[in-house]
Amino acid sequence: MLQRLAHFSYERRRLILLLWVAALIAVNVIGSSIGSSYSQSFSLPGTESQRATDLLQARFPARAGDSGQIVFSTLAGVRATAVEARLGRVFAAVAHVPGVTGVESPYATVGNRQVSTDGTVAYATVDFAERGNQITTQTKDAVENLAVAARGNGLKVELGGQMFESKPALGATELIGIIAAIIILLVVFGSVLAMGLPIMTALFGIGIGLAFVEMISRVLSTPNFAAELASMIGIGVGIDYALFIVTRYRQGLQEGLAPELAVVRAIDTAGRAVVFAGTTVMISVLGLYLMGVAFVQGLAVGTSLTVALIMLASITLLPAVLGFAGRNIDKLSVPGRRTRETQSRQSFWFRWSRLVQRRPWPAFLATLAVLGVLAVPLFSLRQGFSDAGGNPTSDTTRRAYDLLAHGFGPGFNGPLTLAAEFPKGTNPAALNNLVVAVRDTPGVAAASPPTLSPSGTAAVIQVVPTSSPQAVQTTDLVTHLRDRVIPQAVNRTSVVVHVGGLTAETIDVSNALSSRLPLFIGAVLALSFLLLLVVFRSVLVPLKAVVMNLLSIGAAYGVIVAVFQWGWLGSVVGISKTGPIAPFIPMMMFAITFGLSMDYELFLLSRIREQYDRTHDNGLAVADGLASTARVITAAALIMVIVFLSFVTGSEPTLKLFGLGLAAAIFIDATLVRMVLVPATMELLGDRNWWLPPWLERITPRLHVESSEPEPTPEPVPATTEPVPTGAA
Repeated sequence: MLQRLAHFSYERRRLILLLWVAALIAVNVIGSSIGSSYSQSFSLPGTESQRATDLLQARFPARAGDSGQIVFSTLAGVRATAVEARLGRVFAAVAHVPGVTGVESPYATVGNRQVSTDGTVAYATVDFAERGNQITTQTKDAVENLAVAARGNGLKVELGGQMFESKPALGATELIGIIAAIIILLVVFGSVLAMGLPIMTALFGIGIGLAFVEMISRVLSTPNFAAELASMIGIGVGIDYALFIVTRYRQGLQEGLAPELAVVRAIDTAGRAVVFAGTTVMISVLGLYLMGVAFVQGLAVGTSLTVALIMLASITLLPAVLGFAGRNIDKLSVPGRRTRETQSRQSFWFRWSRLVQRRPWPAFLATLAVLGVLAVPLFSLRQGFSDAGGNPTSDTTRRAYDLLAHGFGPGFNGPLTLAAEFPKGTNPAALNNLVVAVRDTPGVAAASPPTLSPSGTAAVIQVVPTSSPQAVQTTDLVTHLRDRVIPQAVNRTSVVVHVGGLTAETIDVSNALSSRLPLFIGAVLALSFLLLLVVFRSVLVPLKAVVMNLLSIGAAYGVIVAVFQWGWLGSVVGISKTGPIAPFIPMMMFAITFGLSMDYELFLLSRIREQYDRTHDNGLAVADGLASTARVITAAALIMVIVFLSFVTGSEPTLKLFGLGLAAAIFIDATLVRMVLVPATMELLGDRNWWLPPWLERITPRLHVESSEPEPTPEPVPATTEPVPTGAA
């Protein structure tokens, strides 16, 4: 099928190019007209915090939507006549904004608790009619404009609440990654035209994919960094996939094939591996959809769709453009750079492989030790959602967070909501006893009197912890309230209490995802083992790949824990506050790294298997396979590492974490694992690498990731090459 698709794309190249251009324009026009609606919803059905939310929506219609804060501060004191007059007008105007249901002013009769004890900080609560991504951009912009207009003359006015968090802007970080990729591709190809093809393919796929991500955010709960994450992954895989295909195309031309046949062979070989690797990325990432957390569903679908479009562009648009390039692909060559794709046993990588194979045990043990040291911080991993205190100081929500923490204490930024339900006519003393018990609990700074619902069958109590929302002490407090304090306070009464609020929601989601992480990783590794078993018809090769995947991802986890949780090199990365690792990040990192490393795994092992089938010399097959793929794998990995690291220069903490984690995983996988552990372990195992029990041989289907067309016979081994015994262990 891929051969027919390659022929069609080549022969109808003008039509294919026009269709892609039309799709790029049409999808972006539609996306712009629909608009985006990103959210930060952490709801998870079946959790106690979700039951609290459902109770509030049913019994307190006015509290059904989300709420934010207008936080203001002045050294002159917030009760100064001029300040009160100015902010009073702002609150009145905000109350009339469409989508706002009310404003609780600190200047109202019951607003004393909204003013700090020193009188320099105060806040007003803004209640919205909708929750999360259902709050319109017009509503948020109107509130923000009114608040910003009140600043000046020593008065600071900031906005708190997730609806006011700034969305990361596309542009600067992506540009850094693309410029770095251009330089690397020029070095690899030595030709401006050959360099431009992978860049063009990636940009087409990303341009359409990002428009779809924005449209998906209108349907599924999608975090505000989803477009940037899709862009990060899209640039990396788009350039890498096209790099593999263009490399095989140039090899075909240099072997004397006509341009059309070279295109067909490139798509039928490297293109087949691209489809396989891209599909595994999509399946792995979409597995997150089954975790049942709304927050990651839009993230998973948007990232998978972008990878699918990149993959489609690689096997349709790229062959069409190669048809336009023809034999001129090496035109506009860079002076001093070679443009031929050579595979020589005199190359550095062949000699490197023989060096590792001569001393397999030291290489194996030394690499294992390095990976083990890098993975040590993993055992201190604490999963949880960071609060607004981790946002950049340029974000108004971070400045509001700091003002509230200064005026009211760190726990004020993450209040807990106790939602109580009871039969009508229940003795109110039960609620009063609950408030007293909660106030006397260590770790509680304050607890408000109960607010009854209009029906008289529910009540709300606000609890302010003494610690910040992402602190371990806050998590322990929620557990203590649920397990000990509340059950004892309402014992022998008809009152049922649920602990909710954003802080409790994040704790519940973190616990749920953390408990499912081993199951998710196990399922992905099992899929990896079965796929490689079918492709390479071996038991030990896929088993070795599974173990190495665990080693590389474990080391990458250790890196992000050391930087973002322990604070090592935090100033270099640009993080101002350490905190837990968001629970969806280990899952996303594992899924994405698995798919990307699978590409390198297939590219390398398929060449090794081809050489082994031809020569039945395991040691020579490993050296030849490494020599013929190492240059391309190294270039592809270097591009991905730099693209991912470019996002560390941005301001969004989550993207920084993703960028550093994925860069570390790809770097470790393409260097220590592929270039050291693979040749060392395959040398130690010898011919046992390709062992498959006869009974398994009979039931295992055959799946070719690359075409079975034989490659050109490699040149003879130089007489000076020191023989390495195969199968030595």
